[in-house]
Amino acid sequence: MIRISLKDGSVREYDNPVSPLQVAMDISEGFARVCVAAEIDGRLSGLTQLIEKDASLNLLKFEDEGGRHVFRHTASHVMANAIKRLYKNVKLAIGPPIENGFYYDFDLETTFSEDDLGKIEEEMQKIIDEDNAIERFVLPRDEAIALMKQMNEPYKVELIEELPEGEEISFYRQGDFTDLCAGPHLPSTGGVKSFKLMQVAGAYWRGDEKNKMLQRIYGTAFDNKKELKQYLNFLAEAEKRDHRKLGKELELFSVEDNIGAGLVLWHPKGARIRSLIEDFWRDQHFKNGYEIVYSPHIGKANLWETSGHLGFYDENMYSPMDVDNNKYYIKPMNCPFHIAIYKSKLYSYRDLPLRWAELGTVYRYEKSGVLHGLLRVRGFTQDDAHLFCRKDQMPDEIRKTVMFCIFMLKSFGFDKFKLYLATKPAEKSVGEQQLWDDATAALEAVIKEEGLEYEVDEEAELSTGQRLI
Repeated sequence: MIRISLKDGSVREYDNPVSPLQVAMDISEGFARVCVAAEIDGRLSGLTQLIEKDASLNLLKFEDEGGRHVFRHTASHVMANAIKRLYKNVKLAIGPPIENGFYYDFDLETTFSEDDLGKIEEEMQKIIDEDNAIERFVLPRDEAIALMKQMNEPYKVELIEELPEGEEISFYRQGDFTDLCAGPHLPSTGGVKSFKLMQVAGAYWRGDEKNKMLQRIYGTAFDNKKELKQYLNFLAEAEKRDHRKLGKELELFSVEDNIGAGLVLWHPKGARIRSLIEDFWRDQHFKNGYEIVYSPHIGKANLWETSGHLGFYDENMYSPMDVDNNKYYIKPMNCPFHIAIYKSKLYSYRDLPLRWAELGTVYRYEKSGVLHGLLRVRGFTQDDAHLFCRKDQMPDEIRKTVMFCIFMLKSFGFDKFKLYLATKPAEKSVGEQQLWDDATAALEAVIKEEGLEYEVDEEAELSTGQRLI
């Protein structure tokens, strides 16, 4: 007897292995029609996955995050299926679901254009109308590699070869299409009710600019036409309010090719707004006991070596320049300069805490593909501060800092936000373990006392200290 425990606390018993779809049908046919996926013992699964032992079962609809994940993952496979039919020499890379849709990366000599999307959508609709069953199967490593080589899928071969020994290698088949995939998926292609292909973009294989540039097609999918239409209308309205569009129309800022990608020019109107913001920033920092400091835009190589930036962060730094036979780097961060100011004299414990802030302009290398208006740039001015205090002062200083940050956010209308407590990275970090532990404990205590929602970001990628993001 197999006992299935449902989310509402009820239990159903079966003599033989049963699928989530069968359980949903036993509840009601109407309920089964709106289910798209399931969680079996907390693990996301397809509706046709057999349950062979006692388990907890949560049946998912499209409105559930896991349901949308499975639904849109299947939509990406339908798109890949259509493109394999239309373009015989195409090679598949990866095609995951994402927050508001899905994408798939393709290697094809022919360049996709926006005009091609309509043709691909027509073929996708044919595949959906065929309502092909989606079947999962597994193969041993050697057979999996042989299958992908036979299908001329080198990117899939690479992925398989990098899987750990003993890892289950699964595939999904729908009609004339087979893909290496961990899944899960809808029971059939007919489950993809409404979809829209959005745009074509370039993407390096595995996000590495040293690898080949592939073609990425983005799309979205919903379980009814009404929701799809609402989403497309939302995007159209958002496009009207795109800050890049407004920045140009209102003559606030621009990014010019002859200056450099990701480097912002502030026009007089934009500079006036920025000046007002900076005046407010300075006034509030003085009110909260901060002093203002300024630091240069470049520094010697040994400064960045001592701080750890060259060891941990060099891929995001620009190449050095030679000045009087010394290597200088343009600064990606302000931290070493503030430390140098502190070290320039001796302080008594009675002088602490010291709170120093700077509107520091920094420069960081970002890949061209991720640059986006003012949101992802290569040169920007950040609100940066460093506090020097005794260990016994740390909890109170952290509390004041957190509340000051929240005040600044709310001052600009950001009243909904989520906090991430970043812990010490396993490799890229400096400082004694005890200091990290003390800082982590102090930060966590403050956000708990203040009743703030947060998640722990284990071993976050930072190198010089504790952070609340």
